[in-house]
Amino acid sequence: MSQEISLHELDARRTDQISNETNLAPVDTGFAAWSFLISAAMVEAVVWSIPFSYGILLDAYLQDAKITSQPRASTLLPLVGTLSSGTIYCTGVIVYPYIARYPAHRRPLMWVGTALCWISLLASSYTHKVSELVFLQGVLYGLGGAVIYPPCISYMSEWFVRRRGFANSVLFAGTAATGLVLPFVIPPLLESVGIAATLRILSGMVLSLLLPALYYIRPRLPESRIHGPGRRTGALLGWAKDPSWWSLVVANTIQGFAFFVPILWIPTFSSALGLDSSMSSLALALLNGSSALGPVVVGLLSDRFTPWPIALLTATLSCISTFILWGVIGNVAGLMLFGATYGLFAGGWSTLWSDFVQRISKGEPSVAMSLYGFLMMTRGLGNVLCTPISTSLANISGRGNSTIGGKGGFTVDQGRFEKLIIYVGACYAAVSLMALIGWLRELSYRARGA
Repeated sequence: MSQEISLHELDARRTDQISNETNLAPVDTGFAAWSFLISAAMVEAVVWSIPFSYGILLDAYLQDAKITSQPRASTLLPLVGTLSSGTIYCTGVIVYPYIARYPAHRRPLMWVGTALCWISLLASSYTHKVSELVFLQGVLYGLGGAVIYPPCISYMSEWFVRRRGFANSVLFAGTAATGLVLPFVIPPLLESVGIAATLRILSGMVLSLLLPALYYIRPRLPESRIHGPGRRTGALLGWAKDPSWWSLVVANTIQGFAFFVPILWIPTFSSALGLDSSMSSLALALLNGSSALGPVVVGLLSDRFTPWPIALLTATLSCISTFILWGVIGNVAGLMLFGATYGLFAGGWSTLWSDFVQRISKGEPSVAMSLYGFLMMTRGLGNVLCTPISTSLANISGRGNSTIGGKGGFTVDQGRFEKLIIYVGACYAAVSLMALIGWLRELSYRARGA
């Protein structure tokens, strides 16, 4: 009798399992998958748009006598944008393993993060104290973004498999798309309604865009079937002995130290060329616009090729673009071409992360999330530290002592940007070298496997 019952229960469980598999939404296609992807891209765009557009708000703050008259205002205010983006990047090493271990917490965290981002901008509109602005727009907004964004990456592996490269490219293109639009939206608002009202409008924008998006960002798999990491310590730590992982970490860190420098200095370089604000905005818009296209191109390539040769290609082209278009040519046409090509070549780097970590983690979700968080952190280090490094290089170079002849970007403003350009180009040359090493190691493993 007990045997009959156990067989009956086994058949029932199998029937339930087949039913559950049948009822799951399809991967890579269908309304649920595409609505998730569009909504996740919206989250990406909104979360990163405020930190990456902070430079516009900074100009307004520095023209407000109530703010600039406070002690250390000129030192603290420029840190706000870096602090918010740096917090989102650097907390990834904690947040990604956490949501891998507790997948049921992903959606609640997104709601909490949305509230924090909204409150941070709304509260910022009611204060003129520098310390409170640093906390609200820097720390609080960064913490909100840090818990909204990672669940989108986690859900991506459930909704997209064969077309994951393309899906990631759409996700990452969201940031650049808003970077293309906001430089033309925020300045008119500041001019017409002032800082406080602009922040309230931005807070309303954040809430009105994120709330509908969160409705469609859902897990594909029942969360009761998703478990955190078990006790397979050896398997979970296998990545630590993988040379490809450490090559990726070095390459990713160096790329992070270089990537943000042109974004930071193109407006200053444009002014040194004597361009007006509209032409300066055009150069930055070209960079942001091509950065939206870059992830799409890299994502399509990553669905067909392994990530190392793509990393080698993009890093090499970024190096050439920096030295030739920004350094050797360095005039108005060169600057515009540099903005367009640099965003295209360098802007898709993060799109490769998913493919890298899936290969290194051997498809183990908890390991993949932990590795992704570590890559976020190393890129965040570059995001935070590139500002003081590039500022120091610009100060060293700006003494009329250019060592390179000619009339290109190396010699603009008495050679102020020479060492800056060399620094960015050299970083990408180092990334190219690490990518070449990683690719050759991959080819060697294939040859031995064959």
